[in-house]
Formats: sequence, C-alpha cells, structure tokens
Amino acid sequence: MKILVLQASPNAKGSTAILVDEFARGAREAGHEVTRVDVCDLDIAPCTGCVACGYEGPCVQRDDMDALRKQILASDMLVLATPLYYYGMSAQLKTVIDRFCSANSSITRRRLRSALLTVAWNADDWTFEALEAHYHTLVRYLHWQDCGMVLGYGCGSPSMTRASAYPRKAYDLGRNL
Repeated sequence: MKILVLQASPNAKGSTAILVDEFARGAREAGHEVTRVDVCDLDIAPCTGCVACGYEGPCVQRDDMDALRKQILASDMLVLATPLYYYGMSAQLKTVIDRFCSANSSITRRRLRSALLTVAWNADDWTFEALEAHYHTLVRYLHWQDCGMVLGYGCGSPSMTRASAYPRKAYDLGRNL
C-alpha cells in the first residue's frame, strides 16, 4: 500500500514528527511504502472560493498544491498528522484540506484509507473532541476508510512525547495496517 503522510507541524522535529516517524517505521516493517510530506515547507495558498475548478480542477492557483494533488491521488492511504492548535488542526493542514476542493470528486472516488496522528499539551478528556469531529466529518464526506487515530494527550514537548505510550501506539497503528 502507498501511504502519504501529511505532516503539518511547523516544528519538523517536534512531537507530531515523533508520531509520524514511529507510524512510518511500523508501516514500512509491514511492507508498505510511506512518503512524508512536510506541508509547512510547501507554498500552498488558501482556497479563494472562486469555484473556477468546478470542484474537479484544475485550480486557478499555481503553487505546490498541483504536485501534492498528484501525490494524494497516487496514494492508497492518507495520514493527517498535526499538532492540536486551539482545539483544531494546524492552519497549514487546514489550508491543504481546503484546497481539496479542486480535486473533490477524484479524492472521493479513490476511497482512500486514512488515519489521524495528533498531539496536544492538554490532557483533559475533551481535548481532541473538535478535531476528532472534524476528522470524522472528512472521512464521511470524502468516503475514506478510517484506519485509526493516535491522540497524544499530554505531549507538549518532544521529551514528554517520547516518555509517553503514544509513539508505540503510532508504531502499532502503522505495523497493523
């Protein structure tokens, strides 16, 4: 299986990246091909809502989303990896997802598998409720098959994350695909 991980933390070596690395290690050990894209390094402008794409491209904006769209459509699984920022995904990941607009039908037809990897400083039981709801809505709308989530409560720093059970959970998720 070809897995594309959209790593959406501006801190490429932070807690989110730790989960991504462990997930990828497990998935590769299970025989899958894993590609990590650090979306914060891409030049992707927000969707303007012009709908010139007719919801099936091409987008009138010429930026890195064209290449990312090709990678998404060549994949079997899409993993969204983000730190929790004010109870939602990072702005960088939200910008990419908003640009799905110009490939809406193609992404939906792919019936991709998906997973969510996320971390937060907060450890309250309600910490991830809004992000989980958003992710489940995307899964439903885009006809993805959810393969699981790793919700890293209390992972406010790389040392906190490494000391937690969440890197192992991410590894197990990748290994058991």
